[in-house]
This record gives sequence, structure tokens and C-alpha cells, in this order.
Amino acid sequence: MPQHVVIAGGGFGGYYAAKTLERVTPKDVRITLVNDVNYMLYSPLLPGAAAGTLEPRHIVIPLREHLKRTELRLGWVNGGDPAENTLRVDLLAGHRYDFHYDQLIVALGSVSRTFPIPGLDEHAIGFKTIAEAIALRNRLVRHLETAEEIDDPAERRSYLGFVFVGGGYAGLEGIAELQDFAVDAIKRYPRCREVGMRWVLVDAADRVMQEIQVQLANFTQRLLEKRGIEILVKTTVTSVTDDSVTLSTGETIACRTLCWTAGVKANPVATTLGLPLDHGRISCTEEMRVAGYDNVWAVGDIAAIPDPARPGQPSPPTAQHAIRQGKLLGKNVAAALGHRKKIKPFKFKTLGAFADLGRHKAVANLMGLRVRGFPAWAICRFYHLAWVPGLERKSRLIADWTVEFIFPRDTAELGQLGHPPALDEHTEPRGPEPEDATIPTGS
Repeated sequence: MPQHVVIAGGGFGGYYAAKTLERVTPKDVRITLVNDVNYMLYSPLLPGAAAGTLEPRHIVIPLREHLKRTELRLGWVNGGDPAENTLRVDLLAGHRYDFHYDQLIVALGSVSRTFPIPGLDEHAIGFKTIAEAIALRNRLVRHLETAEEIDDPAERRSYLGFVFVGGGYAGLEGIAELQDFAVDAIKRYPRCREVGMRWVLVDAADRVMQEIQVQLANFTQRLLEKRGIEILVKTTVTSVTDDSVTLSTGETIACRTLCWTAGVKANPVATTLGLPLDHGRISCTEEMRVAGYDNVWAVGDIAAIPDPARPGQPSPPTAQHAIRQGKLLGKNVAAALGHRKKIKPFKFKTLGAFADLGRHKAVANLMGLRVRGFPAWAICRFYHLAWVPGLERKSRLIADWTVEFIFPRDTAELGQLGHPPALDEHTEPRGPEPEDATIPTGS
């Protein structure tokens, strides 16, 4: 029988592992990738899609187009038995299937990390999937439309309040891009301008952007505050309702949009695979082998792979690490199958960090060199162009960024996409769509 490699997860780690395996193994090696969607999300560009700068389809990579030999199976991993070399999957068609493998790569990524805060699960929206990003933009536009129709300024204020929780990359880039879009959009809403918007970033740490140098973090905070974004550090959320957010300082903010970006945790499916865990992540050697197993590997956010730059610590859950882990892992798995000479340890160290702040501004730390403003923004764009797979996707991004320089972003609210009315509803009077219809949860 041909050798069979099963890859669970189609994010950065899984995609690049599959791409590398296609290149370095013979054609008789069978490669199967299991994922819940048929694309890889290029997540660093998610804020741009949320703000309408980028077309959402331009930041996803269709797996069937870019993986030529890999068999793609859509489904959800719900367990496994490494002793029997099986991975249990609930397939999209509705039945359960056990995949038998010679080598298994676990690349199931991470999910948002939340806390038991009253009202958080009911009223907050995440910022990790394409569905959440587009729903956030749709909610923003719909709330502008709603506020424009309300006569009571106090009631109007809650629709114009926006709170982001989390001062890392996702939180900073998300609030910067969305606020930038909203400042342009509100020019078309005269009654909303009478009240004005309130944008607040909340973080429990003593400063934002713990991942970059203090000087760049301070510059970022000053830049956003000049735009009117309030940044509250050493502050947490204590409760959330439909129209307000209460903080640990005792302040209650009128707000109907709370975006939660306060960190990630390994996909909880890791607990069902029968593999050793290290603080929720799968315990791995420096070669990315799962501890205690010769034919099981893990990569990306779900894997606790030793970080060469920080002895005793796992590699951080970033795209640049997952991409390089995936490339090396593909070669290591090929070596384990006997098609390459040597299995090598993961030795990559972070080259730098970028944060895109909208309005053609960014901050960057390039191996200790601090860059900010427009030069950092340009570097950030070139970096993403270098790493987005495929000439077609690169061309589409260039077109989107060029159009953004010339024309304003539109304010069409397309929250009903994916929620078409039944045929018999076409002839009936229609009221407002339920709020949930504009906020798909994603997978």
C-alpha cells in the first residue's frame, strides 16, 4: 500500500507542510488534508478586509487551487487514537470517518481565549475568522444607519460606542483599521456626527503591544490617541450587556459593539487526540515530533515547539513561525518516510514585527531596527506581498491597495449575504433583519 500522510488543519502550518510534501515526496505518497473550510486564511490581512480596504476573497487561499496532489476532505476533527494510527473526522457530508495514516501532522491552530465574564459570550464578537471580520464591519455600518434614525441622543450614543479588548496585534490593528473606516463613513451620517463616536481599547497589561519595543509601543499609543481612540491599560472588562460595557475602573461605557481580541489558546480538539499536552498545546520535540511518538507531528499554534530564541519557552503563535515550521515539517516527514536524508530541528528566530495602523501608517521592528509611519507601512505591504501564495492573489492585493489610494471605501452593508429570504417572503412586508443575521459565527 502507498504511504499515507494525513494533515489535520489547513492554516499556515498545514498548508505549507502539504505544499512542501508535494514537492519533496514521490507521487505515490498519498497526502490527505482535513479542514473545515476549503481555503487558508491569510490572517495578517484580516483587519484590512474588515475595514473594506481589501476584498475578503483576496485574503483567502483556495486549497484545491494551490495544492495539486493533496486530497482535500472537508470536515471537523473530533478525536483520534495514535496507538491505532487513526484520526476521527466528522465529514461535511454528514458521516464520521476514521482516517488511517502512516504519518500524522496536527495543525489545527488556535481559538479565541475567553474568560467567565458576565454577558461576554452573548454579546461580544471575536476577530479571528473571515466571518467575524466581515460581520464586524457590517455591524458597524448597520449601527450607523440605526443611530441615524434615532431621535434620542442618549440612545443613539450606545450605537456609536465601540470597545476592543486586547492590546496585541489583533486588537491594535483591528481598532485602527475599523476606526479609520468609520471616520470616513460617518461623514455621510449628519445626525450621528451630532453625537460622535467613541472608540476604546482596553488591555489588562501595563502597556499595549508587549511584542515590540517600548518606544514603538508608545508611538503607536500616541498615534491612536491623536485619532481619538482611548487606550485604557491596566483595565479589564467586568460585565457586558446588550448596550453597555462595564470596566474594572467602575466606568460603564455605552456600547453595542464589543470586539474580543484578548489572546488565543490552542484548539481544544487537542485534548481529544490522545497526545501529551503542555499547557493545552501538544508537547513536541525541537524536530516538531510529538513527544513519545515517531509518526505524529504538530505545527503552528496548537504545538508547543521549543523556541530557539527563548530556551524553555514554546514558539510564539505567529504566522511567521507557523509558515517556517510547516516548510521544515514537510521535509522532516519526508525524511521519516525515507525520502530525505535527515530530520532537522526547528531553529527559526523572529525576524521582526509589524503593526498596520491604517491611514498609511504602521510600526515595525526589523531585527532591532525601529521603523514607523509611512516607511513602516510600505515595508509591511511588501512583506505581505512576498508571503501571500500565488501571483494571482498578489495581483489582486496590489489592485485593492491601489484603488484605496484613489477612491473612498464604500459603506454598503451586506450582512444579509448568506441569509437569503424564503421565496414566500418576497411578497410579504419585511421588518428589520435580526441582529444575529449580520454576525455569522464562522467555524
